[in-house]
Amino acid sequence: MPSHPNADPAARVAELLSTFGVRNPPVPVDRIAKGLGAQLRFSPLDDELSGMIYISDGTPIIGINSLHHPNRQRFSIGHEIGHLLLHRNLISGKVHVDKEFRIQLNRDATSALGTDKLEIQANRFSAELLMPTTWFLQALATKPFDIENEAPFEEIAHKFRVSRQALDFRIRTLSLSA
Repeated sequence: MPSHPNADPAARVAELLSTFGVRNPPVPVDRIAKGLGAQLRFSPLDDELSGMIYISDGTPIIGINSLHHPNRQRFSIGHEIGHLLLHRNLISGKVHVDKEFRIQLNRDATSALGTDKLEIQANRFSAELLMPTTWFLQALATKPFDIENEAPFEEIAHKFRVSRQALDFRIRTLSLSA
């Protein structure tokens, strides 16, 4: 799979899902990571460390904080897969550590910097991988939403095995790109 940092995450994810025969949620990010040749290692890390990726003897190693909620771990795995596919040339030969993912909706001086741009790309990739646009829009369309009722959002988050924060991020990023 070629690495194009500016490639549309939806197209990249659709290709990935097709390659791995994934047809509905929840997306098995651990199986995909392993299928891409990565080794997953779960270890207790400082709370602000979500995950990391590095290449050792040509093998990508994805380290995930075992103390985080499983849904958070899934997002972290997707985020590191994003780095692997989008930024492999930048992570080869060094350890790329991801502190707590700060989801920024407004661009500011720091989000315009290169490393934040890479983190934003990896976050968007992970959100697309865990909640592919077509599936996500279908799930939203099947639920009656009421500003007073959180239940439909909780059901969708459960279906995709993501946190409410990840679900809210996905809704905002989809509405920003519409």
